[in-house]
Amino acid sequence: MKKVYLIDDDDIFVFLTKKTMLKVSENVEVEVFSDGLQAITHLKEIQDKKELLPDVIFLDLNMPVMDGWEFLAEYQELYPSFVKRNELYIVSSSISPHEMERSKNIDEVCEFIIKPLVKEKFLEILENL
Repeated sequence: MKKVYLIDDDDIFVFLTKKTMLKVSENVEVEVFSDGLQAITHLKEIQDKKELLPDVIFLDLNMPVMDGWEFLAEYQELYPSFVKRNELYIVSSSISPHEMERSKNIDEVCEFIIKPLVKEKFLEILENL
């Protein structure tokens, strides 16, 4: 069972993406966080519990409370203490070359994906885990 975290405040995107993920693979467990603060707080609580840590994180950039960039700053500090490695993908509606370039300078980011997250891309990510 692959554990996927979806960090995004867009209810429609979350609904459709979660539905797509579960349709593509029965071996996926999706946990949703509506802002970066909820997600980073949860990750801090489980950082030493291998079975609870996600395999993949899909992160939106534009969210209330704590946006994706703020989440990434804290995630970078926390990541070395994880007892299990995971992959993080930015999934954003932004097509800003500046944001795409900025994401390339963060080692923990595997790729910048422009919304929507299509099933073929999700399958590719799952197969590469």
